[in-house]
Amino acid sequence: MIDHQSDEHWMSEAMRLARKASQLGEVPVGAIIVHEGTAIGRAYNQVETLKDATAHAEMLALTQAQSSIGDWRLNEAVLYVTKEPCPMCAGAIVHCRLKRIVFGVSDEKAGACGGALNLLSLPGLNHRCEITPGVRAEESKMILQEFFRERRSQNRLFQQEELD
Repeated sequence: MIDHQSDEHWMSEAMRLARKASQLGEVPVGAIIVHEGTAIGRAYNQVETLKDATAHAEMLALTQAQSSIGDWRLNEAVLYVTKEPCPMCAGAIVHCRLKRIVFGVSDEKAGACGGALNLLSLPGLNHRCEITPGVRAEESKMILQEFFRERRSQNRLFQQEELD
């Protein structure tokens, strides 16, 4: 039986969005925001599509969720995202006052939820967010690795064509 309120379920939905991003040539990150058992925001990276450096999956999902409930405060909402958020997204998560964030793969170079640093638990901020890392991490990692492997392969082919 599938528990439609489990972290595993919602993370699988976020991974579906990440795969869609990959198909569109975007870095494959998907995000879903859940409030009272219902998805109120769904997005995937659209930086290249929108030509907007801030069009990360988390940022787009936050905007959608706020619009959905008619408030910028998302106190009881949970964000599910396939990759640990960057500092920009982590800052927005704190400002929106999300209750919890669940992510797949950690980002030890630029992650801001415990990977490189942790902006969600800074003592001086007026809000702290619970963090659940590593949910379906291997799957999330594989999606990213496949994307970048294919991208490197395409770049090599393109470079070879230029030489011919």
